[in-house]
Amino acid sequence: MNQLNDIIEEVLSKDKRNKFTFLTGAGISADSGVPTYRGSDGIWVKGTRYHKPEEFGTYKYFKENQEEVWQYILFRKKMIENAKPNESHKILANLEKILGDRFHLITQNIDNLHRRAGNKNIYEVHGNYREVKCSVDCKEILPIPNNLTGKDIEEELRKDEIDSLKCPECGNWLRPNILWFDEYYDEKTNKKFSSLKVAKNSGVLFIVGTSGATNLPIEIARTTLKYGGYVVDMNIEDNHFTELLKDKKRAIIVRERSSDILPIIKEQIEKSIEQGV
Repeated sequence: MNQLNDIIEEVLSKDKRNKFTFLTGAGISADSGVPTYRGSDGIWVKGTRYHKPEEFGTYKYFKENQEEVWQYILFRKKMIENAKPNESHKILANLEKILGDRFHLITQNIDNLHRRAGNKNIYEVHGNYREVKCSVDCKEILPIPNNLTGKDIEEELRKDEIDSLKCPECGNWLRPNILWFDEYYDEKTNKKFSSLKVAKNSGVLFIVGTSGATNLPIEIARTTLKYGGYVVDMNIEDNHFTELLKDKKRAIIVRERSSDILPIIKEQIEKSIEQGV
């Protein structure tokens, strides 16, 4: 861990490009009981009863099967609402208080657990379940209707729920404010350019619980390296970041659970700040 300590002290001592940025994925929420997507027991591995995720999790499928997709989303909503932030979420919330505006959190998670833990400076690059928007983009992003409740997997939508899921502007279906497989990252929904700007100004990027299977996380890591920042990949197994980081002088690969390594990082940051680094 000496190299990690040296990185923390170096970044704390810098005047520019001195942000501590954490990029999180589904793995960080696993200890909260939220299934990952691509793990052996993940949602995208198991799929749904009838569909492959690459088919079901698309805008194209939603346009043809709105009620079915919303039924599944509300099943996921119930699962997420029953989950609680775990120690890793709480440590990141605490680090934001310690580091202030030098802390940034980029998350692929749509489960809202970072916000519930207390984080505020968050870039939700895959959107979230708190919001909806018109499926034909005629209206701004809206809060999810209050009458929508989490459901069991076989539970159908009520009429009042269907009515509330129609756009108040044009009457078309509302959709969740999330990124589907057949869509592209943008700034409005996904904070693409904002997150890349954060990466550019990061002294160190910690990758926590994400395999990097989509292109923006990889681009974030690549951007941090390009502008002289360090990248620390903290995952329990090799992933899409591994090839990018292999043999890079400013990269560290840590094959440990985030719940084991994040307390060490927090302790070292606190210690370095106390020592006036």
